[in-house]
Amino acid sequence: MPRTDAIHNAVKNALIRDGWTITDDPLTIRRGRLRLYADLAAEHPFAAERDGRRIVVEVKSFAGKSFIKELEGALGQYFIYLAYLEQIDPSRRIYLAISEAVYKRFFLREEIRLVMDRFQVALIAVNLESEVITQWTN
Repeated sequence: MPRTDAIHNAVKNALIRDGWTITDDPLTIRRGRLRLYADLAAEHPFAAERDGRRIVVEVKSFAGKSFIKELEGALGQYFIYLAYLEQIDPSRRIYLAISEAVYKRFFLREEIRLVMDRFQVALIAVNLESEVITQWTN
């Protein structure tokens, strides 16, 4: 079983606090002989604006020495999971979950937004202290 990221539980708690039901922790994605593990899967069956939505969440803390190296790895995972999910479960939307601090420090920068916008990477930013989702981007 894969190791969870340092902010995994805060993201999970924030999703639950936002009304999501965690269905998988982790979600196993199988394609042929390949087996991958996305951090979380959740559904939100009741809220009007997210009625029946199902999501997959890949959690990243970006706590390493090189933000760009970690971004490359995170985007690689994101797009591999996206490609497989489009084939095996197209009803799910994938999100990259990060801390609010990382979102403000890096993801609001023009050069990072360029990449996120170009490739339509969906983000969830979480305040780690209050375990509340502060930002959804689609």
